[in-house]
Amino acid sequence: MGLFRKRKLQDEKADKNVMQMVTTYGEHFYSWNGRLFDSDIVRSCIRPKVKAVGKLVGKHIRADTDILKVNPDANIRFLLSEPNPYMTGQQFQEKVATQLCLNNNAFILIIRDDMNGKPMQLYPVPCVMCETQYVNRELYLKFQYRNGKMGIFPYDQIIHLRQDFNEHDIFGESPAPALASMMEVIGTIDQGIIKAIKNSGIIRWLLTFTNSMRPEDIKKNVKEFVDNYLSVESDTFGAAGVDAKATAMRIEPKDYVPNAMQTKETINRIYSFFNTNEMIVQSRWTEDEWNAYYEAEVEPIAVQMGESYSVKLFSRRERGCGNKIVFEASNLQCASLTSKLAMQAMVDRGAMTPNEWRAVMNMAPVEGGDKPIRRLDTQVVDLLENMLGKMNSENCMVISGMITQLLKAAERSMNETQDQYQGCHGAERVQGVL
Repeated sequence: MGLFRKRKLQDEKADKNVMQMVTTYGEHFYSWNGRLFDSDIVRSCIRPKVKAVGKLVGKHIRADTDILKVNPDANIRFLLSEPNPYMTGQQFQEKVATQLCLNNNAFILIIRDDMNGKPMQLYPVPCVMCETQYVNRELYLKFQYRNGKMGIFPYDQIIHLRQDFNEHDIFGESPAPALASMMEVIGTIDQGIIKAIKNSGIIRWLLTFTNSMRPEDIKKNVKEFVDNYLSVESDTFGAAGVDAKATAMRIEPKDYVPNAMQTKETINRIYSFFNTNEMIVQSRWTEDEWNAYYEAEVEPIAVQMGESYSVKLFSRRERGCGNKIVFEASNLQCASLTSKLAMQAMVDRGAMTPNEWRAVMNMAPVEGGDKPIRRLDTQVVDLLENMLGKMNSENCMVISGMITQLLKAAERSMNETQDQYQGCHGAERVQGVL
């Protein structure tokens, strides 16, 4: 009895170390072996999105109760701009975006410092299969790489980006089943066109002999006909002649090639699947078309990346202190020249610094351009009270001069506003009443 009891305790202890799946069915994610990326249509569909995600600028924001700081931690700033020794931030974001577009899942491994647990490096995980496992009630991800090796990492060390998040508890739905039929149609059309072009360059002839001949004689006569009349170096200049014992008949190849409308509709279906269009793919978009594409495709990824980075890079206490990661599209080169020039109003009101506006205009920064400026007629309401409170015997002349300029600017702005809304006749009526 003692032996059986000992055996039972050992079995119970072993059951606690068994790796369990999240569910018993469908908890594997498979990529499509890179074949999807081999299609020129698919690659052209995802390239604008990938390039736009690569242009996003990641920033560490610390929003305290008193002041807002941008990139206060040099370690996080370097992590976002130089995630690992082999990639820059732009290259890293493009690779992650490519995996996300092709597989609707992208995995980023966080390498932390052994001493204090701070994140030091980020690596994309190019896996062909990912499996969820539970080890001691903690979720792990088991990756299988292209070289056959495997790696198991806790889920809290993985930044997981996903799209089409539907049935699975962890993974996004793979686009392979939805694209399989359309990719097969595109491949069949391309192969048919290639075969038709090759067959169009072949002239087929049928020689019918009236007399019975041996097989070797038939081959000999056919060869003589080809050498004499179908060869490029023939002396007959393309003219053919046969005697009464043979009849020559030309056979035209008839290959089926889908019409342009069918091909275009299939390509449009793929464009619709990736939520893009021909204007975006061929970079012929207008400002409004790109803004619509950005809000539909790029901005959701920027929001997801910011939230996922914040949760995995900062602890709950650090997030409670106002630490977060945001990805912003600071590069507004897609805006028209009129829109860029209209941003000077934001510079006048202190919403943008001069160097930020110069970056939009693709110009180099200037010294002192990182400080916000404000026009005198757009100052805060209590500016006069603050200036009078700071006046003393030393700066009274400077402060009085600034107040005078402020009052003149305010008076000038008031006159311009009255002329704009009342007009000249309105002003005459007001003077007559007075």
